Amino acid sequence: MEIGQLTKLIVARENPSSLGYAARTAVAAIVSFLISRLFRLPEAYWAPISTLIAMQPTLGAALPISMQHFAGTGIGAAAGVVTASYFRGSLWAFGVALFLIGWLCAILHVERTAYRYASITLTIVMLVTRSTSVGLIAIHRFFEVSLGIAVGLVLSALWPERQSKNPDHRAKNP
Repeated sequence: MEIGQLTKLIVARENPSSLGYAARTAVAAIVSFLISRLFRLPEAYWAPISTLIAMQPTLGAALPISMQHFAGTGIGAAAGVVTASYFRGSLWAFGVALFLIGWLCAILHVERTAYRYASITLTIVMLVTRSTSVGLIAIHRFFEVSLGIAVGLVLSALWPERQSKNPDHRAKNP
């Protein structure tokens, strides 16, 4: 692949970053981090990470992504607690749990994005070594992520991005 082709994949034509986007992203990440610290969540950085995932130009765009992230985190946390309680440290149990989560998501016709979030949460709950109980790890992860999603949704609703003034851009992205 040529450098020109790679550049086309990175340089925005229709949806460039802006100072407004940077400001609202920074505010949202800081707010979610401060709230998670207020609640003394042990890994407060997961809240701003989740906020950054949830932040979209409008609430309408943020809601589907946020719901998939929320559902996936819940599924992954629950599966992580159950699996790690019986098979702590087992790589095979982790692999089987990943497959079973995928199977459950397929049966329920859940979006692949939710499955990815469930898999990420399962990985964190099962494979990151900590001195606390696996149940507490899962609860913390769920609350850290949920808090970040909530802040992202609120900021997307209260501070939506402005529509582009370029008429060609509006026609392509109503």
